[in-house]
Amino acid sequence: MNIRERWVNLMYRAATGTKKTRALLTPVGVVIFVLFTALFVFLAVLLDEALALRWPIPITVSELVSVPMMAIGIAITAWSVFHFLRVHGTPVPFNPPPTLVESGPYRYARNPMLTGVFLLLFGIGFAIQSRSLVLIFTPLYVLANVWELKEIEEPELIRRLGEDYRAYLNRTPMFIPGTRLSK
Repeated sequence: MNIRERWVNLMYRAATGTKKTRALLTPVGVVIFVLFTALFVFLAVLLDEALALRWPIPITVSELVSVPMMAIGIAITAWSVFHFLRVHGTPVPFNPPPTLVESGPYRYARNPMLTGVFLLLFGIGFAIQSRSLVLIFTPLYVLANVWELKEIEEPELIRRLGEDYRAYLNRTPMFIPGTRLSK
């Protein structure tokens, strides 16, 4: 059994484990996610400073872009979390909802919460005037999340939710409503 299969099995065991185990693992998952996300912002700021990258866009334009982008990102993320909590689950893969969530933003995309986080990161990039966050680290963050979703989370969801999830996967885009960019 390779590392990917072991990780999928670990996720499955955690997601189907006792309520106490899932509750204990939830804050661990949140901390890992927040630290992983913050690492990309931190590395971007370091790279900008190390390479003396200047921000090419006027501050007023940056603010006009960053504020709505961050607000929309936060709103989409909050809306997504609300729909998970409503069915007694969390966004943390160790403590997911017991059933497939297809309400709210999940009608339009399989991973709207991450769509919100991506928008938030791009918005932060504009707010802090970080060329590398906008052009390098947020795209890398998106790619890392796509890889993790395709290789770890989706196989676990198929195993746990079966044909319901397969059908959802086939009819619902990964991040952007109305697109078929990634099945």
